[in-house]
Amino acid sequence: MEPILTAKDVVKVYHNLSGEPFYAVSHVSMEIERRSLTILRGRSGSGKTTMLNMMSALDLPDSGTITCEEIQINVPDEKIREQFRRTTIGYIFQAVALIPIMNAYENVEFSLRLSGYQGDYRERVEECLTKVGLKDRMYHMPYEMSGGEQQRVAIARAIAHKPKLIFADEPTAELDTQTALQVIKVFKDLIEKEDVSIIMTTHDAGLFDVGDVCYEMEDGQIVGKYVTGRNNESK
Repeated sequence: MEPILTAKDVVKVYHNLSGEPFYAVSHVSMEIERRSLTILRGRSGSGKTTMLNMMSALDLPDSGTITCEEIQINVPDEKIREQFRRTTIGYIFQAVALIPIMNAYENVEFSLRLSGYQGDYRERVEECLTKVGLKDRMYHMPYEMSGGEQQRVAIARAIAHKPKLIFADEPTAELDTQTALQVIKVFKDLIEKEDVSIIMTTHDAGLFDVGDVCYEMEDGQIVGKYVTGRNNESK
C-alpha cells in the first residue's frame, strides 16, 4: 500500500547572528503509512517538531519535497497550504489551547465552522466527543475538566472535519503516565474507526514502542527507524 505522506531529502536551515548555518533538519526522508500511528521521538532540539511543522504545511523546507497522496504540499503558495491544513489535516498542540469561554461541544463545533464542514454539525460533534469518551462532558467548560479530558476535547476537535492526517506535537507531555496511555488508546481507536493516520512527537522513552513505526531523531537527522514487532533498522 502506498504511504499517505512522503518526505524526501528535507532540509531546514537557520542562521545565527554571525551568519553561520544551523541545520534544524538535515536531509530527512520518511514515509507515513495509512491507518498507522507514527512516532517521531527525540530530545528537545532534535528536529522532530520542525519536521512535524513542515509535514503539516505550517512551515516550508529549504529543500526537499513533501507529498500527500502524490500532491506536493511544500509549495510557496500560502492559499494551497492553507487549504491543505483546513481540509486534509488536523493538528493537536502540546498546549491544549481550547477556547476558555466555550464548552467542549462549542470548541469542537467551532472547528467545523472554520473548516467549512458540509455535514450536520450537531451529529458530528456528538459523534466525535462520544468517540473520545466525553459524551457526558460535552457541555462542561475547559476549567471544569482534567488535563486528560481537555486533551481529549482537543483530539475530538482535530478529527471533527474528517481529516486524513492528524499531527500531534507532544500531546502527552503535560500528562501523567496513565493519562498519557489513555490518550494513546484513543489515538489507536480513532485510527481504526476514523480511517485516519496519526503522526505524533514525543521525548518520552516510555512511549517509544506504542506506535506502529517510530523514527528516532537526533541533531536534525533520523538515526533509527523501528517497526513494531520487527527487528529495528538503523539509518
